[in-house]
Amino acid sequence: MTRAPTFFTPVLLVSCVIIIVSFAIRGSFGVFQIPIADEFGWLRTEFSLAIAIQNLAWGIGQPIFGAIAEKVGDRKAIILGAILYAAGLVLSAWSVTPLEHQIYEWLVGFGIAGTGFGVVLAVVGRASSEENRSMSLAVVTAAGSIGQVIGAPTAEWMMGFLSWQQVFIVFAFVILSIILLLPLMRSPEPVSKQELQESMGQILTKAFKDPSYTLIFLGFFSCGYQLSFMTAHFPAFVTEMCGPIEPGSILHGLGVTTTSGLGALAISLIGLANIGGTLMAGWAGNHFPRKYLLAGIYTARTVIGALFILLPITPLSVVVFSITMGSLWLATVPLTSGLVAHLYGVRYMGTLYGFVFLSHQLGGFLGVWLGGRMYDLYGDYTMVWWIGVAVGAFSAIVHLPIRENRTIVATHA
Repeated sequence: MTRAPTFFTPVLLVSCVIIIVSFAIRGSFGVFQIPIADEFGWLRTEFSLAIAIQNLAWGIGQPIFGAIAEKVGDRKAIILGAILYAAGLVLSAWSVTPLEHQIYEWLVGFGIAGTGFGVVLAVVGRASSEENRSMSLAVVTAAGSIGQVIGAPTAEWMMGFLSWQQVFIVFAFVILSIILLLPLMRSPEPVSKQELQESMGQILTKAFKDPSYTLIFLGFFSCGYQLSFMTAHFPAFVTEMCGPIEPGSILHGLGVTTTSGLGALAISLIGLANIGGTLMAGWAGNHFPRKYLLAGIYTARTVIGALFILLPITPLSVVVFSITMGSLWLATVPLTSGLVAHLYGVRYMGTLYGFVFLSHQLGGFLGVWLGGRMYDLYGDYTMVWWIGVAVGAFSAIVHLPIRENRTIVATHA
């Protein structure tokens, strides 16, 4: 009898820990905005630009680290990423000008690229069987949400007895500690005979000439725009535009008495809802065409975003929006990465997904920067929000023509 492939492997478990740590630190940066701005007297645009640069560096670094992992080894790429991540944090702790922070965010962004989805999902994709791959990718993606949920509260708690500079130093040591887990990431690479015959150049040429790959690239832009904008600006959006929390309401009884507190709660609700949504997307990716699932997710995001901004913004609408949008938050990641693996194989998945993820981070850069810039110009986020609704609708449309069938590059003896 043939035994079913094991799902919870050491590779999967270690990958989840790495993603949790990497994303917990990344997800905490919004907490430092007020302490840093108060200490140095910075405008909101200046800190927004630093976070936007981090997103851009992450996107640029993703295909680079994907290629490094496939040429010299996954674990060496993760080690390099952890070192750059830690270096950026330590140098940022000693920075006193906006320019210094913006420069060092390039190191942090490259560090996230080396310890984030691009490299780690490629490892998991290669280590998983075909029947387990979609769900394995979803589990690791959901781990990123766990990091988002715990990162900001942990940073806020630590700043109760440490300065923000000391918290950065602690985080640097934490990200370096993931190196100790890397010996457990040994795994066979289940690639086909055809994939072994294909070079990276052949695979990249095939992908870049394939209209479906271009559509995947274009479609991922709106995901980065929406997620990064909301991560950086939604708490402030809720603080300034939401109606008051009435005494005697459920939220008030739970201790959420201010709109600023509701803004922080909204991010946590998004992260919690995303865990279930991402796992559901991973399951669905094994049973339904991924392009239709992605088109459906972007359509739902568009409708939810439009309704939220059109209707009165109340504490109840914020909670409902956070849960519904959260269920779709990272659901695109296992489907998009799984679609790339399905179309072009897993051997060079890190590099190919890295280029697609660059589009995601270009959207992230624009969403974060434009949010801060338009707020300073117009005093609210309304226009930026509607741009997010529009690019979501665009992504829903461009996924439909994707041809979800794989072709192998012809090789010659």
